[in-house]
Amino acid sequence: MLDQDSTRTPYVANQGPHPWRRFVAVGDSFTEGIGDPDHRAPGGHRGWADRVAEVLSQDVDDFAYANLAVRGKLIAQIAAEQIEPAVALKPDLVSICAGGNDVIRPRTDPDDIAAQLERAVERLASTGAAVVLFTGIDTQFTPVFRPFRGKVAIYNENVRSIAERHDCIVADQWALKVIQDTRFFADDRLHLNALGHHEVARMVLRALNVPNALQPMQPDPMPVRTWREARTEDIGWAREHLVPWVLRRLRHQSSGDTIAAKRPDAMPYLRRDLD
Repeated sequence: MLDQDSTRTPYVANQGPHPWRRFVAVGDSFTEGIGDPDHRAPGGHRGWADRVAEVLSQDVDDFAYANLAVRGKLIAQIAAEQIEPAVALKPDLVSICAGGNDVIRPRTDPDDIAAQLERAVERLASTGAAVVLFTGIDTQFTPVFRPFRGKVAIYNENVRSIAERHDCIVADQWALKVIQDTRFFADDRLHLNALGHHEVARMVLRALNVPNALQPMQPDPMPVRTWREARTEDIGWAREHLVPWVLRRLRHQSSGDTIAAKRPDAMPYLRRDLD
């Protein structure tokens, strides 16, 4: 952990370059960057973690970044498959966003999911790295996931308690109201699009107190649609995205079963112009 003199709060800007040299991100599709396609990025997806790494790399010459996240992974899989490889990379900054796929499954217990998260956090924190945790998004705005809002809220309180006990940095998606808008989500209505990932990156950098040049991105106005057009779109979405998602749950399959981490090694980040 950083010593007391370098403790950061969400409201005090860093004086000088940030202290981190090696950033490792672990988690599921959210951290992998699904919904933010980019053929130039490893794995074909960019995402908030790549965007954060790109900013962090600008301040230090020897910065390195790894992303071990794989879409569809449950908390137990992330703990079993990603935590020790993350530790082996010897990060001084590590992010973990896990448990979201568990929370939206029927009959799961947010307290049990949080207990699994805490064990992973204990291992990561034991290395001395600064650990970033994420709360889940407020799902009130989306009819499909609105029924899970109470479970997400309970899980979030557990996340905040874990962060307090282990001196973690909290990236608070629940409070990030700007992305609680369908225009910040991909066509599957589950993953953030480029706008959403950009706003999450800005939020993470605020939590880290890293000054940056990223500016808010304005979505296009909501299209005017007739009731029939909206229902036709809903039917198409259900056929293309919802039904396959439900079938995978019933078959105990994951979209990441055959996917490998997009950046398994900590490497220098290739700089390019930011949005």
